[in-house]
Amino acid sequence: MKDNKTNIKELKDMVQKFCEDRDWDQFHNPKDLAIGISTEANELLDLFRFKSDAEINEIMQDYKKREKIGEELSDIFYMALRFAQKFDFDISNELEEKMKKNMAKYPIEKARGSNKKYNEF
Repeated sequence: MKDNKTNIKELKDMVQKFCEDRDWDQFHNPKDLAIGISTEANELLDLFRFKSDAEINEIMQDYKKREKIGEELSDIFYMALRFAQKFDFDISNELEEKMKKNMAKYPIEKARGSNKKYNEF
């Protein structure tokens, strides 16, 4: 599968089948899936903990380390897709609506080149 040839519905269906084949619906309530998203995000974060910018640049050039980063990104995405699939969130629409809100909070003329939060402008 490649990003430019895959749609969100296909990914949600793949995750759903994987979970249903293993009878995991019983474990996938909103709280536990949210915990899973957080846990997996922290596993990604741990790969960069206590690393300098130079070390991070090296990590991003190392095939094996990038593979591990990709696994953690996939785990986060899997949990988010499962949450969306299980509880009927149209994640594409959710993202589109959130981006509209972000555009209002972070207008280009104020946010360009700045890492300030919207309430700090």
